[in-house]
Amino acid sequence: MNASGHIVGLLKGYMGDLVEQAKQEASAQAQFGFASQPYRPDEALSDLLALLDDRIESEGMQVGLPDDFLHEMWSFCNASGAHLAERVWLETNAATEPVTKARTRELTYRALIQLMEAQAPDHS
Repeated sequence: MNASGHIVGLLKGYMGDLVEQAKQEASAQAQFGFASQPYRPDEALSDLLALLDDRIESEGMQVGLPDDFLHEMWSFCNASGAHLAERVWLETNAATEPVTKARTRELTYRALIQLMEAQAPDHS
């Protein structure tokens, strides 16, 4: 996927919003005694794509997202899903931190950005 630095920056901001949202949800659930539910990397990707769809519809032109960006991201996420799930699984099983929705999103999105940057044409 060929994403400019501007687009990667936007994605990182959106991803950060989703991680923060998950932290807030977990805090609210804990206050009311609810246990967190298992959350997978494919769900993190779906949440990102849903947010992108919403943001592109509401502000895409203003922030400089190309018309075909959602389709490109969907294709990239679809092709990368198994690889990302494996990386997240390895990292969560090697760590001592609990596996939360926020942590799964954070690891999934970090791996996605790294994969995008590794495939960028100007990457050396």
